[in-house]
Amino acid sequence: MASASPHLAPPSTALLLLEGRALPELAAFVAAYPLIASAPRGDGHPVLVLPGLITSDRSTGPLRTFLAGQGYAAHGWELGRNYGLLPGFERRMLDRVKQLNDEYGRKVSLVGWSLGGIYARQLAKALPDSVRSVITLGSPFAGSPRATNAWRLYEFTSGHKVDDRDNHMGGAIAAPPPVPTTAIYSRTDGICAWQCCVEVEGPITENIEVPGSHCGLGHNPAAVYAVADRLAQPEGTFTPFDRSGWRQVFYPDPARPH
Repeated sequence: MASASPHLAPPSTALLLLEGRALPELAAFVAAYPLIASAPRGDGHPVLVLPGLITSDRSTGPLRTFLAGQGYAAHGWELGRNYGLLPGFERRMLDRVKQLNDEYGRKVSLVGWSLGGIYARQLAKALPDSVRSVITLGSPFAGSPRATNAWRLYEFTSGHKVDDRDNHMGGAIAAPPPVPTTAIYSRTDGICAWQCCVEVEGPITENIEVPGSHCGLGHNPAAVYAVADRLAQPEGTFTPFDRSGWRQVFYPDPARPH
């Protein structure tokens, strides 16, 4: 899949209003818990989950609880609310990854929701020997940084211009990390233009589309199942997500027309 055009507009007002689906998606997550728990089990390696803009570890609690139940050592970032790259945040995130790497003696998988996914990609580029894999949930790392309905909020809370986003840890945002990377996205995302949330597919990169909102991706049943499935891959290996059988009902063909 090709990278996004730099001239994309943010999602429409209609899609933005549909972000209210996030609450019913949480209810669906609870109802579907026994089914998504059939996902492949983990091997105990550490997983660091990074929250989106102006949210905290509280927002990723359902996902981390699920992953812990699947056999992963799931952790929050423990840095409070995500207001952007405030002074010292890059160093503190790098230290958090190193801490988990040292504590478990194993590479760390990074799961990032929205802005947290951008951090995850950049952390993997900065610490390739400490990171096992990266999974992003609706993270706008490609195309124009203004193709979202949140870029003004980011500039306000962080004090950084979105056009300067390549001048931070890890370098160019759109460049793929040097580890297995999965981008999970929704074409009905009301916050970020979905085309900005897809990776250029390659030997260790892929995209998985799920139906749903942006604000519900962290507890969207289809997204959560896909996260667990991807994390279960043995370290040092990569096999594309299997959409055959029953999965084709929930995971559309990414090659279908836009």
